[in-house]
Amino acid sequence: MTSSSLSGDTVITEELRSFIGLESNPVTYDIERHAVERFACAIGDPNPIYTDREAAERTTHGSPVAPPTFFRSLLPGSYPKPYPEPFAHILDGGSKYRFNEDVKVGDQITVVRKIIDLFEKHGRMGTMLFKIAEISYTNQQGRLVATQTTTTITYGEGEKDDGVGDH
Repeated sequence: MTSSSLSGDTVITEELRSFIGLESNPVTYDIERHAVERFACAIGDPNPIYTDREAAERTTHGSPVAPPTFFRSLLPGSYPKPYPEPFAHILDGGSKYRFNEDVKVGDQITVVRKIIDLFEKHGRMGTMLFKIAEISYTNQQGRLVATQTTTTITYGEGEKDDGVGDH
């Protein structure tokens, strides 16, 4: 856990700290052929392993697979209790992925998010809260197929942006 503030004046309350290590409710997705095809088209990737069953069967994959970035479309569930977001605005601080194996058409993928750290920084926009979360993607055999580590930055007062508190 990262220390938030040396002065003791922090936006990270005990209630917020209680979310570190808390897992979201799991959500399971059926990986459907048409969803994979639409996603590949949307990102402009013509690779036939995503859209052509016969072509995919002739590869080491053995069947159509989802593009690696398909995981971004599989959203985790909410936390078991409301997340007490102190700020109104949100920035995507980036993601890192670890891919362990292909996600194939027909798989069922369960998504769970867990906050692993909270810390704050002070800058031109005032105090900013950094939330580091790990999202796990597990298939129907219970194998971890990928992990995403995300950084979400929230800041400022006013009317909350869409999505603030959902990450």
